[in-house]
Amino acid sequence: MTFKIAICDDSAADRQYIGDLVLGWAEQAGHRVHLDFYASGEQFLFHYPEENDYDMLLLDIEMGAMDGVTLAKKLRRHNEIIQIIFITGYSDYISEGYEVAALHYLMKPVKEEKLSAVLSRAAEKAARNERVLPFETGGEMVRIPIYQIRSAQVQGNYVTIHASSDVTVKMTLGELEQMLDSRFYRVGRSWIVNLSLIRRVTKTEIQLSDGSRIPLPRGAYEGVNRAIIAHT
Repeated sequence: MTFKIAICDDSAADRQYIGDLVLGWAEQAGHRVHLDFYASGEQFLFHYPEENDYDMLLLDIEMGAMDGVTLAKKLRRHNEIIQIIFITGYSDYISEGYEVAALHYLMKPVKEEKLSAVLSRAAEKAARNERVLPFETGGEMVRIPIYQIRSAQVQGNYVTIHASSDVTVKMTLGELEQMLDSRFYRVGRSWIVNLSLIRRVTKTEIQLSDGSRIPLPRGAYEGVNRAIIAHT
């Protein structure tokens, strides 16, 4: 497969080092990569309107005026599928990564084996994002990219799928569950949620990256958190 990857780091030496590792991973794994380099978050955002189809972003946290966490938050407002991999010399930002659904943290100096493993995981996730599910509703066929599905709720004999636009289809929640992959988790009898889009979990609800909230049944808190850990 071909992957489009951006490296954003204010250190020219680190950009070159990470870029060489990425090219080495691609050659060994049999992938092709289109690689772009950015020296700041501002530079990345300046080019983003024309370069908005990256599969992965290797992002330094400690940069100049705009740090990597701020850039990731701005990016997530428009892009839910890019695989963000933070690179940092400190371990103080892990909670921030949870909020922007970062795939992984890599500590500097980055080890080749760890980066290769993370890139392989990101490649698998990017490949899964290409899947599209067909649904018949209102006498027409609607195709929904699986990565766009945030959650689904059953009411009677119908399931409402919350994606870029909501679609209601006649089916059971179990039937939909069989169509989805491991990033989705069944929450009680009424909901399915996309684990990769969870921003916060409390004892009573799940909050997704778009701000929507899903009620959490009594006793379901631990199961959701275990599912998130297993998914990351």
